[in-house]
Amino acid sequence: MERTVLHLEIDGRHEYFGSPSSLFDKYTREEVGISQAALNNYFSNLRDCEEIIYKNKKCTIRKGTLYVK
Repeated sequence: MERTVLHLEIDGRHEYFGSPSSLFDKYTREEVGISQAALNNYFSNLRDCEEIIYKNKKCTIRKGTLYVK
């Protein structure tokens, strides 16, 4: 079974989220430097890419797959 996972690197910390909405439950648009809608658009436009990374001055967000049993 597969699950989507977002890896957020911010202020030297690494945190993991199951969706953009869960990320934005904890962080604001100002804290991460992008809105939830813009991040969703960014990810959907790169859907076919093997590695999806969003990066700005405030954070790095990687979208990947978590394989679970």
